[in-house]
Amino acid sequence: MLRRLFHDHPKSLGMSWTQHGAGALLIGARMVGSGLACIVHAAVPGLFTETAGRTVTSLHNQMMKRKSGAADPAAWPDYEI
Repeated sequence: MLRRLFHDHPKSLGMSWTQHGAGALLIGARMVGSGLACIVHAAVPGLFTETAGRTVTSLHNQMMKRKSGAADPAAWPDYEI
């Protein structure tokens, strides 16, 4: 069970637990920051007008680049985290 929880998924992506964790933390932090910008934008529409869109586009491009560089891109999931 521990192997499934901590090793199988990172290994399936060709990563160590540490590599996967660091990547997930960075992606999560960017998503939280973008979400906070959206909340501010809801109250003050003139602020952060492109932040969420740029973040989503950037994260998508980052994930697709990692997928294309994988040992077996066809086996890479449609999501990465």
